[in-house]
Amino acid sequence: MPTAVLRRAPGSPLLAPALVRRIADAMLRELGLEQAELSVLLTNDRQIQELNRQHRDKDRPTDVLAFPLEEGEHSAVHRAGSPRALGDVVISLDTAARQAKGRKRELLPEVRFLLAHGLLHLLGHDHGNPTEKRVMDAETRRLVRAVAEVLHNSPKKALPAAAPVRRAPRPRPAKPGTRKTRPRARPAR
Repeated sequence: MPTAVLRRAPGSPLLAPALVRRIADAMLRELGLEQAELSVLLTNDRQIQELNRQHRDKDRPTDVLAFPLEEGEHSAVHRAGSPRALGDVVISLDTAARQAKGRKRELLPEVRFLLAHGLLHLLGHDHGNPTEKRVMDAETRRLVRAVAEVLHNSPKKALPAAAPVRRAPRPRPAKPGTRKTRPRARPAR
């Protein structure tokens, strides 16, 4: 399962790309696309706003963008015997964090939802009218539920492990009635 997850999100909330990859791989398995190629970019609002402006003429950040490789002139990307190249899903961690806070949930379940939404766009789903929206919403919920065990079998925090911080011991205050002495500096010879 060639899923690539890249994080280019300076200043954004931390989220382990390896965990996002596990979720993406589980979604591809659920869809019967184990051999498909998928690229996921975790980015920030500034970068996704630039992509949104360039590709959709909307000069504002958004939560998720999908760039399929199998539409229009690129539909010949999938050749028999080779992995199916689906395209790119771009997720703004800044927007995802705000939405997660508004929905009173953690960042990772929000990113999981956005990943499912973007992946379905790569597969041709859309929400341009009420019927399409109803179908896409149902399929997104189904996909999110199907990969829920990935979150349950993961560490509580989706942050990279940090090295423990070691602090120098604090000097103890002198006992009352005792004089604290310091070693004298020796003159250089």
